[in-house]
Amino acid sequence: MRFPNPVRFVVLAIGLLLARLGLVAEPRVRRVTELAWPRIVTGLARMSKNAVDVAMVGIALGGAAIAGVGFAAPYWGLAFALGGGLAAGTIALVSQRFGADDPEALGQAVRSSVLAVLVVTVPVSLLFYLFPRELVSIVSDDAVALAYGADYLRIVGFGVPFAGLNLVASRVFIGTDDAWTPMVLRASGAVANIAINAVLIFGLEMGVVGAAIGTVVSNVVVATAFAVGIVRGRLPGMGDLPVQVDPRGSYLHADVKDIVTIGAPVVGRNGVWTVAEFPMLFIVNLFGREVVAAFVVARRIWGLMNTPGWGFGLASSSLVGQELGTGDEDRAEEYGREIIRFAVAVYLVSAGIVFLLAEPIVVAFLGDPTNPAVPVAVTLVYAACGAVVLQGVSGGAAGALDTSGDTRWPFAAQAVGMFGVSIPLAYLGATTALGLWGLYLAFLAETAVPAALNYYRFHSGAWKAVSRNYRPTPAD
Repeated sequence: MRFPNPVRFVVLAIGLLLARLGLVAEPRVRRVTELAWPRIVTGLARMSKNAVDVAMVGIALGGAAIAGVGFAAPYWGLAFALGGGLAAGTIALVSQRFGADDPEALGQAVRSSVLAVLVVTVPVSLLFYLFPRELVSIVSDDAVALAYGADYLRIVGFGVPFAGLNLVASRVFIGTDDAWTPMVLRASGAVANIAINAVLIFGLEMGVVGAAIGTVVSNVVVATAFAVGIVRGRLPGMGDLPVQVDPRGSYLHADVKDIVTIGAPVVGRNGVWTVAEFPMLFIVNLFGREVVAAFVVARRIWGLMNTPGWGFGLASSSLVGQELGTGDEDRAEEYGREIIRFAVAVYLVSAGIVFLLAEPIVVAFLGDPTNPAVPVAVTLVYAACGAVVLQGVSGGAAGALDTSGDTRWPFAAQAVGMFGVSIPLAYLGATTALGLWGLYLAFLAETAVPAALNYYRFHSGAWKAVSRNYRPTPAD
């Protein structure tokens, strides 16, 4: 049974208001909402888990532990850069084959995606286990924070392949118009992760190691549930699922090349966020440990605010991809354009709420309202509120580009925004009289530049021609 959800209610209400204003079509509002809101809930659950991790570690061990987990976080983010990038290839192929009603080709795309993710992520997992201290020391030489970060990374690395498989599996369902199943599984995993962490961090006093173990265990459990569901075509308590894949089929197939071709630029784009965190954290470290703690907290809050993009970006990929699969390029563009408008409106609402409650939210992380990191974190959150609205434009447009196979443009846009503008601004802040304003402006730049470039590409319509190289044919 599917229970009413306040996220669905709010998203639908905003969409219906836009429909009354003539900005979107009501039937599309309802279809986009049904795909987007479960993914938003999943994002809220996962980002809340990350935020609670930081809060629990901070309460148990203090600011040095927060900084340590923050220094290790970019490496864990590689799991999502790699898995999420290849999953973009998955949803492009799955949604187009679903739209073309070709279940055999769909199953092949799923098996090929599993192979691609495992080949890429298993070596990364081993690297984290063998060289955690060396990796974290690239970011900081703070001995205490470094020790915490290395302990966290050594354990959490075991979860990298499972996190990648979870991303692929969720895209399989979203590409077949089922956002509910991945929401239930991944959100449940996030809730379980919080519970496990509470026991390990506070009950067993395992500190950052406990937080890492909780992350690994929850990802393994969710990956197992996804595998059972996809192979059997059903899950206990959830009934029949829209996809069933025979695991005994071929894995090494031409689809692997398409998945990598489409996904590699998305890996690069996701990697921009991850790789950029290394120089960014190095620069932030120049401001001192209090600013590092404030920055880590602000990024966790940013992650929560950014969850609407999870839903709208994937809704765009699924629905635009399905229309491309039928050959209706004009309808695909209409979906993409209206999803961008819808996403921006939802972001405006969420950012407005966080802006008003910024100080109490920050204090909830740092505990003591007199902590010198509080005012810095609050101002960073204000900057994030403005930046995240632009993410609605960037993510919505990128979703349409991704599903068409035109993934290089969003990658380049993100790289220019981060390395060409955001990081230089942060460095100027650390080394000149610009000061903390450099960090505030860096937040804005990392979304403003990709928003402008991605929307330009979407508006040009060039992505439609690119999609013709990846659409299914009777020979598939």
